[in-house]
Amino acid sequence: MKYSENGIQYHLQIKAGDVGRYVILPGDPKRCEKIAAYFENAEKIADSREFVTYTGLLEGEKVSVTSTGIGGPSASIAMEELVRCGADTFVRVGTCGGMDIDVKSGDLVIATGAVRNEGTSREYAPIEFPAVADFDVTAALSEAAAKSGHDWHRGIVQCKDSFYGQHEPELMPVGFELENKWRAWLKLGCQASEMESAALFVVADYLRVRCGSVFLVVANQEREKAGLFNPVEHDTDAAVSCEVEALRILIQRDREKRKE
Repeated sequence: MKYSENGIQYHLQIKAGDVGRYVILPGDPKRCEKIAAYFENAEKIADSREFVTYTGLLEGEKVSVTSTGIGGPSASIAMEELVRCGADTFVRVGTCGGMDIDVKSGDLVIATGAVRNEGTSREYAPIEFPAVADFDVTAALSEAAAKSGHDWHRGIVQCKDSFYGQHEPELMPVGFELENKWRAWLKLGCQASEMESAALFVVADYLRVRCGSVFLVVANQEREKAGLFNPVEHDTDAAVSCEVEALRILIQRDREKRKE
């Protein structure tokens, strides 16, 4: 099977030159236009399946945003095809559910690594291989979050493939396993649960590119269980602002390194 025709990637429908080396990866295609509004001269490049791509300028550098849909399989496809078209630095931005009791609705979470409780990364690396965020991207995200004025956290996130397996484990045939592992992740200090970072971090290591993640906490089911204040938050502006500022920081630092 051909994976590209006339240089156009099969899933994303992009080609070399369509995207910058820096790419923001939201899940929801509808968030792409909102993120692209931060760019100068933003232009929609492609719209295929769950993958929407815009390209523009940030700090004078060519940058892009591509949606990945939900979960590791489509996120890994997006990264593979973006790298083939010249991208080498990725920031995943999206939503998560808080796990640690101190992680509240509306907070930001920056992933330093991810629990590989999903399937995609296992088709790239043995389970013993860790899913770790790139240090430079994580440092830039941390600096941006510290400037933002929002409450934020940095640490391990848990990744899974089944949204309802997390929220209704008692209904699942493997509920005993799901609930026991969930308690283990809590004891180990996991900050939040989401669905893409484990795959993206492992694929990034395989492809020798950089990737980090920042999330808005929608709510925290552990706070709900404890009877603590736990509103549902949907406004992703803080997370988007954080990752755009982090890209600005990365662009400037990369330029400084090139001068050395």
